[in-house]
Amino acid sequence: MSDWERSSTARVIPPARPRKLAKVPFVELADGRLQGVVSSGSDIGRVYVSSVAAGTFAFACSTNNNRPCGGARGSFCNHIIALINESVLQYGAERVVRYLKAEIPAGDADGPALVAAMRSTRPQADATKAAASVFSRFLRHLAYLEHGPVTAPLPEMHFFPPTRAVA
Repeated sequence: MSDWERSSTARVIPPARPRKLAKVPFVELADGRLQGVVSSGSDIGRVYVSSVAAGTFAFACSTNNNRPCGGARGSFCNHIIALINESVLQYGAERVVRYLKAEIPAGDADGPALVAAMRSTRPQADATKAAASVFSRFLRHLAYLEHGPVTAPLPEMHFFPPTRAVA
């Protein structure tokens, strides 16, 4: 067993490639879903909570006020497509494909290929239940960005690995 597996801290994995956070500020592979928050293209004050379930590819997209997305009717909307493409940048295509249990040839794994492989599915009713918890985690994530640089520990962040001071 390696040192990080025996420690009480989580290993931080850097993004596969840099990504722009303006369109998709929050992406995660959690709870058996690819899920995240996507900015609206038409209203700067609106965001969408989008998710795609692993294995079934059941999808959901709704505003932060829990109103359904008008574009997610029987097929992936632009918010879900943006979420999938950004997840490939964040985690790498192979990891996202493996997590979602998609069947894509190894050499063809990228965002558009993943979207094409999953696009023909239909949403399931239980896919929308994730929106509240995803948006809550996103808001918590934003709250950490408001903290100024301090050396005192933040009790709710005790699970993050300590960083070394750069001289």
